[in-house]
Amino acid sequence: MPPPSARRVLSDHYFRLSVPGLSIGTFQNCNGLSMEFDVFEWAEGGNNEFTHHLPGRVRYPYLQLSAGMTDDNAMQAWFWKTREQAELKEVTVELTTQDGGTKRAWSFTDAFPVRWSGPSISASGSGLATESLDIAHSGLKMS
Repeated sequence: MPPPSARRVLSDHYFRLSVPGLSIGTFQNCNGLSMEFDVFEWAEGGNNEFTHHLPGRVRYPYLQLSAGMTDDNAMQAWFWKTREQAELKEVTVELTTQDGGTKRAWSFTDAFPVRWSGPSISASGSGLATESLDIAHSGLKMS
């Protein structure tokens, strides 16, 4: 048995996307759960031994969620609403266990879909049809 301070790797999970007023669902893959600072380098006059590194703005990539395609078109419908006017929502992505328990959760402000992608279909293929949704947002909301 590992010591209590040991970190357990989470496995056999899926991602649940919660969007107020919409039922979007669960996803097998989620990319874009990251953030990074721009770094400004400043060379101090007369000091040639090092360069100062200063934090700048925080950058966030788009959230990219993908799942097996179902007969529910909620992802595509939310994307299609953006052409008239983007509905900025606060969305939450939850890392969920097979029994429905939430292990981790991340909330993002002013989120709206910027790309929907349907399945690539091949007559000779036997793969799973998938769809994906890319979501732009204004950043990770700390609780």
